[in-house]
Amino acid sequence: MPTKAGTSEVDEYIASCPKEAQGNLAKIRSAIRATTPGATERTDYFQMPGYSYPGYDYDGMFAWFSFRKSYIRLHVRPPVIQEHNEELAGYPTTKAIVSFPMDKPIPLTLVKKLVKASLRAMKDKAR
Repeated sequence: MPTKAGTSEVDEYIASCPKEAQGNLAKIRSAIRATTPGATERTDYFQMPGYSYPGYDYDGMFAWFSFRKSYIRLHVRPPVIQEHNEELAGYPTTKAIVSFPMDKPIPLTLVKKLVKASLRAMKDKAR
């Protein structure tokens, strides 16, 4: 996969997190990148790794990931969390964030599904 702008900043972000979180952060990064080929990976929007396609609101941003305390967090556009609330039962959520506990495997299939839904929500809003 070609290197995108911001890749070194994302590498630095992951390296700045606790060692025990780095593997899961790398997995969520890979899942997002596999789901959205051609998206720009960057850290300049919210100072966390994020993904965008040009030409949409919020500068085309549709997904982010972060580490906070003992959670790996996936940030998506509203209303994705609400639309998938049954699948997300058991995970702490906010309007736009799902938190995956570090002591459990990251549900990568669910991550990919949420990222696709977030991309779709961004594109639908533009119509």
